[in-house]
Amino acid sequence: MTSPAVTGVDLYWLPLGAGGHSVRVNGKVFEAVAACLEGRDRRDLYHSALQVQVPEGRYVIEQAPAWSDGAERGVVAQGSVGTHAAGRFRLFRYEVRRWRDGVVPDLARAVESPHRLSDDSDCARLLLELVPEAPTPVWGRDELGAGEMWNSNSLISWLIARSGLAVQSIHPPCGGRAPGWQAGIVIAYRQQARDGPPRIASPARSPTAEPILFTRGDVR
Repeated sequence: MTSPAVTGVDLYWLPLGAGGHSVRVNGKVFEAVAACLEGRDRRDLYHSALQVQVPEGRYVIEQAPAWSDGAERGVVAQGSVGTHAAGRFRLFRYEVRRWRDGVVPDLARAVESPHRLSDDSDCARLLLELVPEAPTPVWGRDELGAGEMWNSNSLISWLIARSGLAVQSIHPPCGGRAPGWQAGIVIAYRQQARDGPPRIASPARSPTAEPILFTRGDVR
């Protein structure tokens, strides 16, 4: 007898800057300023990532700073950080990863995770297929008119919403917030209003990793 194939979509919440002093400090400064401007208490900031298991393999989906060669990390798209012009330099580019057998840095520090979003194989495959189609606007800006800057959380919420999952029922850990999360939902719903309900996943097709660099914000 063979064991049944494991399928699932899991969401992870990682404290912003876990394991990295500079990012953590910058995040605290950002939240302090945001809290002051909005007249509220400071909250913990979180970065999100997905792990998708299908019979064909396990994939990590995340947006992170670009490294050297992205082939081994399943990089399917890149975008600029700060400004389009800055994207000419690797230091100011981010990458979208659909990484088979990949790792999420500092996964051991994840809070209230993993959060199982679905056990459905079609939903999991559809989410994997959608990764290269995600918008890649400038990180840290709202050039898509979503009312909030685009960042790594925007990618994750966009994928969840476009996959037909109940993204509005998902919230960061208690006492925390995930900047950019709502931006992904807004853009996903805008596209669904234009294109109709989520499409059906292609039957049992393993994703490929073909890096794409977009120089303009794309809402496809």
